[in-house]
Amino acid sequence: MTDNTESDTDDRTMNYGKEHVNVYRTYATPLTGVREIPESAFDGKPNTLFGMEVRAQVEGDEFLPSFRDGDNSKVVATDSMKNFVLHHAGDYDGATVEGFLHYVGSEFLRTYDQMESVRMSADELAFDDRPVPDGEGNFEPSDLVFGVSDDESAFGEYYLTREDGEVVIEEQRSGVTGIELVKVKDNSFVGYVHDEYTTLPERENRTLYIGLDIFWTYDDPETARGETPEEYVPAEQVRDIAQVVFDERDVNSIQDLIYQIGLRVLERFPQLTEVSFEANNRTWLKVRDDMEGDAKVLREPPRPTGFQQFSMDRSDLAEEGAE
Repeated sequence: MTDNTESDTDDRTMNYGKEHVNVYRTYATPLTGVREIPESAFDGKPNTLFGMEVRAQVEGDEFLPSFRDGDNSKVVATDSMKNFVLHHAGDYDGATVEGFLHYVGSEFLRTYDQMESVRMSADELAFDDRPVPDGEGNFEPSDLVFGVSDDESAFGEYYLTREDGEVVIEEQRSGVTGIELVKVKDNSFVGYVHDEYTTLPERENRTLYIGLDIFWTYDDPETARGETPEEYVPAEQVRDIAQVVFDERDVNSIQDLIYQIGLRVLERFPQLTEVSFEANNRTWLKVRDDMEGDAKVLREPPRPTGFQQFSMDRSDLAEEGAE
């Protein structure tokens, strides 16, 4: 059989991997030394309990025979990939999701020559400190007992390749996902197109409920690893910026809100190149019109729901500064 591997794989999608790899590490390296910002009280975390849901996706021309010929001689079983991730969680000596992804992805490329590139991503599995008596009539966070959190979580992603035997970062993305915020008043939605298809009334003062994922990339993708903590951007601080801007501003749309959040993120973190958003409108609907003042009775909205996607870079911040 003629070997057409190179021509067959030039433009082909070909990868495989393992996802939903939940890994938990106790007493990981604490995250300390992060730069404080006015919008957030976050200044680090002990990482006593450090959890992630990891996805590993590998690529390489040598995997083509496994698809084309049923030849698995170069295939690393996805179960082995899972075990590889779990094992290396014990060796990782850093303090961030992104740092672990870069570390374990690099180890994949160093261990298996047939893997030419690897995309590693993860959502942090968050835990909350639980309060316990301090022996003096007050409460303090427990050092041992944690609650499983359903709140927002940090996200990280690295796409790594090998060049001349060295691991190279092709893409990097960080984020915070699963943010849900409700502002009870001082949100409007007016001035939009009105035509024969319009049934939505304009609202000068609505209760606004949003779901929000925020992602960012660094000018130097190595910075996302967190090895220089003062240059690392914690997901907790970006989350706090979002809620502070929401509190401060009377916005005329979700689009207006995410633009203002993006400006603040880029202003606070000059080491970032881009910030992007995926927003979802979950705004409740008013039930009664006879309530006094700001009081409302509200109900869940029906499907379908609106969404917004938007990205910004430093040129947006420069334009605002020039006005």
